[in-house]
Amino acid sequence: MIDLVAVLTKGGVVLWTRRMATLRPGAPSPVDALISGVLIEERAGLDAFIADPFLVKWTFANDLGLVFVVAHQKVLTLPYVDELLDAVKSTFCGRFRDLVGDVANIDAYAEFDDVFDSVLELIEDKHRESRKAKAPRPFNESRKFQNTLEASRIKPGKGGSAAAAASAAGGGGTADPGSSSPETGSLAAKLERLGQRGVGPRGKRGGAAGKPKAAAAAAGSVLDSADAAAGGSPTQAKRGKQMRAWDGTGAAVNADPSQKLDFSDTTAADASAPTALIGDGLGKRAADGTYDALELEDPADDGGDDDDDNDGAVPAEQKKKPATGLMGYFERWTAGKILAEADLEPAMLKMKEHLVGKNVAADIATHLCESVTSGLVGTKIGPFQSLSSAIREQMETALSRILTPSSSTDVLRDIKRVNQTGRPYTITFVGVNGVGKSTNLSKVCFWLLQNKKRVLIAACDTFRSGAVEQLRVHARNLKALEEGAVVDLFDKGYGKDPAGIAKEAIAHATAERYDVVLVDTAGRMQDNEPLMRALAKLIAVNSPDKIVFVGEALVGNEAVDQLSKFNQALRDFSGLRDPRQIDGMILTKFDTIDDKVGAALSMTYTTGKPILFVGTGQTYTDLRKMNVRTIVNALLK
Repeated sequence: MIDLVAVLTKGGVVLWTRRMATLRPGAPSPVDALISGVLIEERAGLDAFIADPFLVKWTFANDLGLVFVVAHQKVLTLPYVDELLDAVKSTFCGRFRDLVGDVANIDAYAEFDDVFDSVLELIEDKHRESRKAKAPRPFNESRKFQNTLEASRIKPGKGGSAAAAASAAGGGGTADPGSSSPETGSLAAKLERLGQRGVGPRGKRGGAAGKPKAAAAAAGSVLDSADAAAGGSPTQAKRGKQMRAWDGTGAAVNADPSQKLDFSDTTAADASAPTALIGDGLGKRAADGTYDALELEDPADDGGDDDDDNDGAVPAEQKKKPATGLMGYFERWTAGKILAEADLEPAMLKMKEHLVGKNVAADIATHLCESVTSGLVGTKIGPFQSLSSAIREQMETALSRILTPSSSTDVLRDIKRVNQTGRPYTITFVGVNGVGKSTNLSKVCFWLLQNKKRVLIAACDTFRSGAVEQLRVHARNLKALEEGAVVDLFDKGYGKDPAGIAKEAIAHATAERYDVVLVDTAGRMQDNEPLMRALAKLIAVNSPDKIVFVGEALVGNEAVDQLSKFNQALRDFSGLRDPRQIDGMILTKFDTIDDKVGAALSMTYTTGKPILFVGTGQTYTDLRKMNVRTIVNALLK
């Protein structure tokens, strides 16, 4: 029932393997899938990994740098796999510990075949015996027996051991008649708590709940009678809400009731100049004239106590001071020992709390800490190395591995390649409501215009009022900012089919020789099935070159839910054999979160896709490229 057992190094060298079934032609190797989908993506904290049609499990021997892998069909349930992994690990390490470091001895591992057969046979025999030992309990000891006529004839305390066993199994029959059942007790407790808040049983109303309303009614009647005595009615005496304004100091002042708040007829002369839409962060040009956005800046070091890499620049008197904060917590652990899981558990709990405080989704923080723990268990830290430096080094490696893009982020090169085929490059922006899809679409458009691209904006948000007008203003501003810029808006108004509008826009862009089509879509919550079906239809009909998810940097656990459900909807509702998925992300409102940059890690970990840009403000130049080093430093700060 086991298909594959393998022993390999963390560098990917397979030392020993045993295949018990032949892989079908074209099926991926479980070992290759484990390396690419788990080890490289820093997901070693998972319990198992599915590589169709296999379920893969693994364990590490970190002191020797080995990985032990077992794969079997995912439809089977094999409860002894973990025990088999531990047995193979202990026997292999005990037999070949002195040979692992020398690749020249790779032929010596062939003698492990007979040892493995014996180990597998022992574990399977043990499992069969344990299954034989289990037997169903008698019916008179089951809960269903309590509902039979025979059980009702047995008096409590009498009837022999069978009745006593039945009573014990049924959870009743010997209880004190005066005592209430758990259900009754919990219900009574709820009613008591509600009664204390002034809500009694149905049909009755507590006095405490009724008094405020009665007092309010009495007060109202007194006021009404006073108004009537004064010769006026209550409605006539009621004053409307007064307008309020604030002066320069923030104090409230009375506003003129005739003040007009509708500025829709503001003349063009009163409007802000387009140059005000360009911030200070204008990008730089390469030698070939290519315009590139600036990288995300590393926040200034505030003298954090977690940097163990710059000890050489710290004065000797300052080195003696005990560290504080996250890494200072780890300094209390001793050095020069082989790390066990029990030693790392308190430290990893502290690290998980730290990551969650940085806005990392709780589940992802747990998986990441488990992965780091699995990479440290069994390793020996040197006598001059603290546990804090070992954990920081392992965590930095894990974070960098996750955040480093696994696919190309050179959009300009992709645009050039597609344009050579005679069609425009299409980018579709998707996301939930209010995250800034249209605003960041305009920032990307500005970046493309600086690179001399002809851009067509497709207004496919036919639901939100003002969405088309917002894009029209952006197109007008972008034209005014760049002399000779070619950026136009393609819209069909509101209430139309977004998939049809996108298709017409792409056809128009192909005929008019545009380089890029930017498709704006309506914001939708990930649980809104009708809107998610419409989005999947738009993607399936038009097959854009890149699907960009626009998300907020403010979200925590919600980032995982949004991305996973968007991807799930694109898979389930597209109707395609090979459905499309999210290709990249733009993280908005990054200037509002200080060092709580966990959303970047959560989104990248969930999708395995890169963050293309980061939004840092309200102007067209407030678009940055993500810097992995900056994110890692902020997470460990």
